[in-house]
Amino acid sequence: MDTRHVFIISDRTGITAETLSHSLLTQFPGVNFHTIALPFVDSVAKVDEAVQRIDAVGRETGNKPLVFTTFVEDTHREQLQRANGVFFDFFDTFIGPLERELKAESSHSAGQSHGMVDVARYTSRISAVNFSVHCDDGIHTSNYDQAMVVLMGVSRSGKTPTCLYLALRFGIYAANYPLTEDDFSQEVFPDALRIHRDKLFGLTIEPERLQQIRQERRGSGHYSELRQCRYEVTQAEVLYRQQGIPYLDATSMSIEEIGTTVIHRMKLHRDPY
Repeated sequence: MDTRHVFIISDRTGITAETLSHSLLTQFPGVNFHTIALPFVDSVAKVDEAVQRIDAVGRETGNKPLVFTTFVEDTHREQLQRANGVFFDFFDTFIGPLERELKAESSHSAGQSHGMVDVARYTSRISAVNFSVHCDDGIHTSNYDQAMVVLMGVSRSGKTPTCLYLALRFGIYAANYPLTEDDFSQEVFPDALRIHRDKLFGLTIEPERLQQIRQERRGSGHYSELRQCRYEVTQAEVLYRQQGIPYLDATSMSIEEIGTTVIHRMKLHRDPY
């Protein structure tokens, strides 16, 4: 498999360049990419250091490194492009056409997409994270009235990371409730869930994958036996169907895919942070 070095360089966090470049490079599964991220390259000295690193990698490998950038400072962009690399400047690609279409000049301000520009929205996002932590794993169910969604599922099915992603990325108040053998044996649906039925969304997972995750977490034992995993997953899916709870098989999905699916199917409002 061919290997190419990739530099992601920005005068701020570089999150935008990293996200976009990753989306593009995943379209080339036959190439092994070695990524080097250089955030906060915001001075002549730092740009010069980046140029030297790009050139050094090019000499060592015999291939021009791919360089993805988001620079708002034109002089820094021009200085960087003296390096012997193949450049993909996201701002330069899109800002010009947008300015022409909108008949307005951009602010040319660094860090607008990931900085704390809107304090109220940032504070709301942090509050959502605190809520998800506070209502993690079935605790403080009395606070479910504040939740926008309550994820259900057996232990290690992806509830907690999905809730935290929804909170941090979109400011969504997400709680989660773990399904245990006690829930499967009860004939009456728990009151904490019944009164919030319209907020419930279930996660399921293939038993073999669940066993693998649990073994990595706790090793051997009843908890991670395949028979136990099959039992819990089967009972969880029976419960979803009986109670009319929408659910999703998250076995082969990333947290981002799970979160986006939950937002779409539950019709949740999402703020683009």
